[in-house]
Amino acid sequence: MPIPTLTDVVEARARVRQRLPPTPLLRHPLLNAETGLDIRVKHENHNPTGAFKIRGGINLIAGLSPEERRRGVVTASTGNHGQSIALACRDEGIACTVVVPAGNNPEKNAAMRALGAEVLEHGRDFDEAREHVEALQRAQPRRYVHSANEPLLIAGVGTYALEIFEAQPETDVIIVPIGGGSGACGCAVVRSGLGSRARIVGVQAARADAFARSWLGRCRIAGDAADTFAEGIATRVTFDLTFGILRRELDAVVTLGEAELQDGVRLALRATHNLAEGAGAASLAAAVKLRDTLAGKRVVCVMSGGNIDTATLRRILAPPA
Repeated sequence: MPIPTLTDVVEARARVRQRLPPTPLLRHPLLNAETGLDIRVKHENHNPTGAFKIRGGINLIAGLSPEERRRGVVTASTGNHGQSIALACRDEGIACTVVVPAGNNPEKNAAMRALGAEVLEHGRDFDEAREHVEALQRAQPRRYVHSANEPLLIAGVGTYALEIFEAQPETDVIIVPIGGGSGACGCAVVRSGLGSRARIVGVQAARADAFARSWLGRCRIAGDAADTFAEGIATRVTFDLTFGILRRELDAVVTLGEAELQDGVRLALRATHNLAEGAGAASLAAAVKLRDTLAGKRVVCVMSGGNIDTATLRRILAPPA
C-alpha cells in the first residue's frame, strides 16, 4: 500500500478546491484568554458535511475506475466518513451503502440517507460494523472503501494541513484527534514534506485508547471496547497504513477522559461559539490539559467535526444535578 506524499496532497488539493473553499483558521480571543495560550482553530466543522472527512471522500471517489463506479461503493462509518463518501458518490452518480453500528448517532444516519446512501445498522461499535462490511465483501462486488487504509483518503484530508501551513507557516504544534488516524497522517505528511519543525500531537479518548497504547508500547494492541460518546474517535484497533505512518511521524499522544471531552464541547461553545462534537472538541480539551507545555507556542487545534446529536448535547449542557 503506497504511503501518501506531499505531492499526492498537492494533487488532491486541485480536486478538493473544485468543490470546497478553504476552511477558516481563526484566533478566538475568548479561547486564548481562558486558556492562556496562543491558539488558532482550524474549523473543519465548517465544511458542507460538518467534518474534515469530506476532503478524503472527494479525492478518493474522483479516482475510482469506470468499473468501480459501475459496481458501487460500500463502507463502514459512525457518520462523518460515511457522509463524505455518500456526498461524493451522490455527486458522481455512484451507488453507496454505509454500515453503521446499532444505535449510531441518529442525526448522522439521517444526514447520510439525505445524501442518497443506503444506511444499514450492524454491530455494537464501529469495528464490528467494519468487520461486517469486510465479511460481506467476500460475496459482493462493490468497491470497499476503508476509513483509514486508503492513500487517496489521507491525501485528500491532508489538504487542510496545507491550508494551515499556508496561513501560518510558523506553526509550532498541531493538535488533532485520532480515530482511524487519517487526519493526523495528513498533518504529518504535509509537515514533513514541507520541512516544518511543527510537532503533531494526537488525541484519543481514554475509553478508546488502542492507538495510544499501541503507539506508546512495543506492539499493536486491540481494545475490548470503545465506550466513549465521542464516536469520531471510538475505535478499538489500529490500521496498517495510518499506524505505520504515525509510528514514524507522530510526536506525542494524549488521552482524555469523558469529563474532559465534555468540557471540550462546552469550551468550544463558550469560547469560539462553535458547535463541536466530542472528537471535534478533543483538540481544545487537550490544549487545556497540556497548557503548561504549550505556553509561548503557536498552537493549531483541529476542530475536526461538529456533528453532535441533540440528545448528547443536551446531556453535556445540562446543569449539574
